[in-house]
Amino acid sequence: MKKQPAAKIGDDLRPEYDLLRLKGGVRGKYCSRATAGTNLVLIDPDLADLFPDAKAVNGALRAIASAAHSATASKRRRTR
Repeated sequence: MKKQPAAKIGDDLRPEYDLLRLKGGVRGKYCSRATAGTNLVLIDPDLADLFPDAKAVNGALRAIASAAHSATASKRRRTR
């Protein structure tokens, strides 16, 4: 049994657009500029309910980082 050809998608491009002038574009040309200095992390929905905004997430992460730093710093002091 042969597959039927896929239905053609309607062409909604305006006739005044010259497709020959659109060639030569670079995909992702400004991607590095747009993402510079950002770090996007997706969290699970159950955690998103606990942290309503970025300020709450940052505060929790800073508290954990501070506790981890204190624990490793006190561990280093005991071994000397």
